[in-house]
Amino acid sequence: MAAMAAGDERAADEVLRGLTRHLNCLNEESKTTRKRALEAIKRETIDKGLSSGVLQEVFSRLLKSLLKCLSDPMERCRETAIVTIGEFIRCVPQPETSLPYLVPCLAQRLGGKEILEPAEELRLSAMEVLTLTVEVCGKQLAPYLNDVMNILQRTIVDPFPDVKRESCKCTVSFAKCVPDHFHMQAESLVKPLMQTIAHQHSRVRVSVIEATGAVIQHGTGKNVDDVLSHLAQRLFDESPQVRKAVTLVVGDWLLHMRDRYSYFHKLLPLMLSSINDEIPEIRLLAADLWRQTGAQWEKENEDDIKDKMDFLLTPPPLYPAGVERPRLGCRELVVRNLSKLMPAITHDVTDWLVPTRVKTSQLLSVLLLHAEDHCTQHLQPLLATLYRACSDTERDVVNNCLAAGKLLGTFVSPAAFLKLLLNHVETSSSPSHPWIPLMVLAAVLGGCSGPLLQPHLQQIANTLAQPDVCHEYQQVMYLEQLLACVDVLLTQCESDCGSVSLQLLQVLVTVQSLSTEPLLRDKALESVWRLSKVQGLVAVMELYRQHMGQLLDWLSASVNTWSSYSPQRRQLHVLVVHSGPVIGEFVSQLMALLRSCLLPDRDPEMRISIFTMLAKLLLDAANTLDSQGRFRDESEAFLCDVLLPNLVWRAGRTAAAVRTATLSCLLALLHGGAVTPGQLLCVEETLSPQVLSALEEDSQMARLLACRSLSTILTLIGPSLPLDTLNKFYPALLKRLDDSSEEVRGTAVRALGLWLSSLNKDYDPQVCAAHLELVFQELLLHLDDPDGSLQEQVLEVLKTGSSVSPALLKKEVEAARNKQRSPIYCDQLLQHIQSLPRETEDCTEL
Repeated sequence: MAAMAAGDERAADEVLRGLTRHLNCLNEESKTTRKRALEAIKRETIDKGLSSGVLQEVFSRLLKSLLKCLSDPMERCRETAIVTIGEFIRCVPQPETSLPYLVPCLAQRLGGKEILEPAEELRLSAMEVLTLTVEVCGKQLAPYLNDVMNILQRTIVDPFPDVKRESCKCTVSFAKCVPDHFHMQAESLVKPLMQTIAHQHSRVRVSVIEATGAVIQHGTGKNVDDVLSHLAQRLFDESPQVRKAVTLVVGDWLLHMRDRYSYFHKLLPLMLSSINDEIPEIRLLAADLWRQTGAQWEKENEDDIKDKMDFLLTPPPLYPAGVERPRLGCRELVVRNLSKLMPAITHDVTDWLVPTRVKTSQLLSVLLLHAEDHCTQHLQPLLATLYRACSDTERDVVNNCLAAGKLLGTFVSPAAFLKLLLNHVETSSSPSHPWIPLMVLAAVLGGCSGPLLQPHLQQIANTLAQPDVCHEYQQVMYLEQLLACVDVLLTQCESDCGSVSLQLLQVLVTVQSLSTEPLLRDKALESVWRLSKVQGLVAVMELYRQHMGQLLDWLSASVNTWSSYSPQRRQLHVLVVHSGPVIGEFVSQLMALLRSCLLPDRDPEMRISIFTMLAKLLLDAANTLDSQGRFRDESEAFLCDVLLPNLVWRAGRTAAAVRTATLSCLLALLHGGAVTPGQLLCVEETLSPQVLSALEEDSQMARLLACRSLSTILTLIGPSLPLDTLNKFYPALLKRLDDSSEEVRGTAVRALGLWLSSLNKDYDPQVCAAHLELVFQELLLHLDDPDGSLQEQVLEVLKTGSSVSPALLKKEVEAARNKQRSPIYCDQLLQHIQSLPRETEDCTEL
């Protein structure tokens, strides 16, 4: 060995003698001379392939000269010097001998308050040399901790991205090489790393994250809190490589950080968030690291969880399909830290940044999947978190939280969650979002099994059917969630819903009545069909038949407080319209309710609405109110107790609108056949004056309806009416021949025709000649009307009247013929009279 060393020394001396001139040239003022000298030194040493022993000896003698060249004004000289030094360190067997000179020199150039090296490429080369030195010297660098740390503090924040990356690489190597000393100053690198972690280049961000991992791993552990928020932000990074780096670093901490047990509750959210990353590679990586963490924890705590490892291997019932159950260690880690995690989850789920809220809502589901039945002890804060998150405008946040709510239903017993949830449904704490408790309830019920819910069905259905719950709000969102609760009960409990069929039908009727959205009403109708189907009923009508009596009693209980804004009024509409012929079986109950809500002193708008509804039903009475023939028994009382009191004149436009609606209902009653002629005759004495009075209404529609009603009365019972009553009809009808509405005039003409047709054999033309004369004169006057269609109608009516008293009519026609603009119609009428069989007595008398 001594001989070899002596040989190396002689060879080195020979090389150095050849370099003497070049070394002297390094002190020349000429830049070119210095550059050529450095190139020659490199060429005569590194490039010549000398043995490592010779290179070691040459390097030890050239080092100071080369380091001096690092301050050369010429960039090319500095570059050649730093490259040569790097090659020497790579090739010599004992590079640590250079440390006393090399590290201080680099610290001077790169680690001062002002970085002396202006060229960014040379700063990069210098950092590459330092990284190489760290890799080859290892623990030998411990005495130079301060210098290296000073360099890293400055270069991590260097303006040149490649220098930043190389500095981070050097940091990782240095932390691993001198772990026993690195921790003493590791904290000094945290600030520059955090200043750089959001750099615009993704590769820089990756390097900074890796360096942060090493700094915390080999540091004192006091700076974990300083970096966690920055790492959490990187989980939202657009670059998958950055997110992957965060996952690797956090996984390494969970597995190897000395004080990891103190930071589990802070590291778990970062790792579990990566399990939901959009990139499959990252998801798989996070899942694998998480499994390793759980396995290691199981091994370290084997005595504490021995019983659980033996007996808790079977997944809970209704465990989500297609989801792998986390191993026991993973579940235990979450369970033991959930109380510390919940405040942060509650806070971040309402963060102002959408990505943060989405990530947090995803994390919540992962935590619940691990916590399983231990969620029960955190139920209150969990529900509070779901309430806040479900009011989010971002749909992904809401969907994620509803998925979490479904997991609550899977793992928590109904007795526990219903005690809180139903109370929140009854007294919503969010006036702006009152549907949130219902939304969460539907989600939680969706995760629970039918057999577990069955004992609580009555409680749930009673709560949903409470007026304060199903009547209080009319927003579409609220009604949608109310409907969702019913649907989930029908899905989960199926035939068991028969025990609460009435309450569920009440809710569905309410949704139909309050909804302004056709699509929502259709969904509610579909749910009614499902409710009948789960009970084995052949049709929806059977469901209404089963509960109609109870439903009418339900509405009658509050009828005295109804107004136009009352939901019960619309519920009544839904019941009677959708039940079809079933309502005819409960007419007596319905009539009692109608008598109360249609009293003249009740809300006018409510009465208008109900009369309009009844008019539609009465037009098809045989298939609705009179489907069982029972309405006829009530029709006379309906006329006297409900319709006639509302036809009495009262001042005001609203009162006039009520009378118009009542007339429409009266006309529908008369047309629909639900009242017999005999019944009509019984009430005619009180009915006719009200209808005749309505002919004087200001409303054109009211006058038209009154005319049509009189026409129908004359059709049904005209020939049976007494003479005095008939003679009261025509004056009011004649007035309407001059009405401002052509439609009313035409209807009045047709009514007069029916009046003339009603004159039976008991009507003596001679005794009543004055009445007939007035009718014929007025009709003949309008036979010359400017409206051609009205003329035709009048002509037909006069032809009908000609059979009553031909001679009188002939006399009046002849008197009026010359007064009209055109005698055509009069001639046609005279011709018609001439064609009639002679009534000698009448003619002689006249």
